[in-house]
Amino acid sequence: MTRSGGATGRSSTFNTPDKTFDCHGSNKLRTLSFNELQQSGRWQPLSDRLISAKSGRTLTILYISGMQKPSTLFFLPGALGRTEFWHPAADLLSYPAPKVHVTWPGFSGIRPDPSIRGIDDLVSRIVADIDQPSALIAQSMGGVVAMLVALQKPELVTHLVLSVTSGGMNLATLNAQDWRPAIQAGHPGLPDWFTSYHEDLTPKLSALRIPTLLLWGDADPISPVKVGQRLASLLPNVELHVFSGGDHSVGCTLAHLVAPLIDRHLSLRP
Repeated sequence: MTRSGGATGRSSTFNTPDKTFDCHGSNKLRTLSFNELQQSGRWQPLSDRLISAKSGRTLTILYISGMQKPSTLFFLPGALGRTEFWHPAADLLSYPAPKVHVTWPGFSGIRPDPSIRGIDDLVSRIVADIDQPSALIAQSMGGVVAMLVALQKPELVTHLVLSVTSGGMNLATLNAQDWRPAIQAGHPGLPDWFTSYHEDLTPKLSALRIPTLLLWGDADPISPVKVGQRLASLLPNVELHVFSGGDHSVGCTLAHLVAPLIDRHLSLRP
């Protein structure tokens, strides 16, 4: 993981004998029921576990201000681990935040790490590295990792950018070309973490309420526009942008068009 180049949520504890919670922020006081708190996009619970039954039931929650913006940008590569993929767009961004280009151990010349044995370990490593509000910008199968990270760390992942995501759902039903045989044949020495991954994330995606930008091309057989449209139908706070003639490399080859969209997206308030 390489770095180049905020504000955090506030944790508060409230006694809750009647299961209502007073949430402070922006000079406002609002009382929410527990269900409202869970469903709100502005008030996000860090934990719904009751800490102490003896003290009238205490719940620890995390309030994330609507003013929150990412302090760090994490760029995730695709299934080949080519960190240089995002360099052109990252270099064109004007958003003022450090950039972290995430690496996959054992891919693209990166030394293997015995502690990383699959996608779950990659997710855990990134989750551990996020200690302030952050945006995840991901190519292809990196988008699967990004969504899993956002699901595990909703209190600090503020924005998602997913470019031609190629997993996390049944792509065969969406007329997608199976990319796995070509990867296995052309790169037999790579770990099979991505080629063997088939988990369906679609039932979980409604929990991702953060602003999400989808970048697609209408000439991509690996992740056709139907895949982007399917994601757009599942994510609550999403914008889909389709590039005419764009293929599976739109995030790199069309960096001059992609970067302004990402800049604008990062300025959106969660």
